[in-house]
Amino acid sequence: MEYKRTSDANLITARYMDSILIEQRLIDSVIADTKITIFGEEFSSPVMTPAFSHLKSFKGRDLTGLEEYSTAAKELNILNFVGMMENDMFEKIIKTGAKTVRIVKPYADNGKVRDQMQFAESVGAFGIGMDIDHIFGENGADVVIGEEMAVQTSEMLRSYIESTKLPFVVKGVLSVEDAMKCADLGAAAIIVSHHHGRLPYAVPPMMVLPEIKAALIGRDMKIIVDCGIESGSDVYKALALGADAAAVGRSMLPSLEENGIEGVKSFITKVNNELRFTMSCTGFATPEKVDDSCLKYY
Repeated sequence: MEYKRTSDANLITARYMDSILIEQRLIDSVIADTKITIFGEEFSSPVMTPAFSHLKSFKGRDLTGLEEYSTAAKELNILNFVGMMENDMFEKIIKTGAKTVRIVKPYADNGKVRDQMQFAESVGAFGIGMDIDHIFGENGADVVIGEEMAVQTSEMLRSYIESTKLPFVVKGVLSVEDAMKCADLGAAAIIVSHHHGRLPYAVPPMMVLPEIKAALIGRDMKIIVDCGIESGSDVYKALALGADAAAVGRSMLPSLEENGIEGVKSFITKVNNELRFTMSCTGFATPEKVDDSCLKYY
């Protein structure tokens, strides 16, 4: 096969993930249980929704895509994430009943950052966080849907974390250095991610996961991973390499667009069933017991 050079971090990530193989171990194994506990709450699966932003309604349905996948998360009892939106939309998300973490953009308007975080807490968010993926753009600070972003310092992040009683999640960590800073600042979790390849040649999240996990031994901070998660085998590999959970992203969109709540439920149930099957076939009874001993590379 002819080698073609690419700076596309999504293709690099897919190739890396597909280079990881799984060794089968059947004797004395049991049917796995996928339930996990995170931030003191039990969920049915380590599969989580992505922090999507500004999804419209699809095919003329009454609810927006954000409300539909949040409703699915509620019915599946999985942790829900949402991204950039105004407060009125976030209140609609909360009304679905899903345990939801609101990921706020790093707005240049610091007052808006704090207002959205405070509003989230006031209406019953399960957690809040910040998407540091979108600090920079090609011309300096990023601009997202007309909103200018700004550099975020350690002290700024610390002030957000200390301003809330909720678990705080930092999304967009892709190095041991940033992971350690998040732990030192008191974050409850990080999402290891390159935000669907914003940085050319970005390291695959699963490649850096073992280093991050090793650096955080003894630190009380959860590790979630996203980018390229499409199947139960992908989630299994994430768990084996050090994650506590994994978020599906664009792989969920076709099911959401086509069939709304039921489409998302069907897709995530399929991913979770694949995860249970893979865990059972490799001798791991629960997600927290999955390790890298069954992984092989080619």
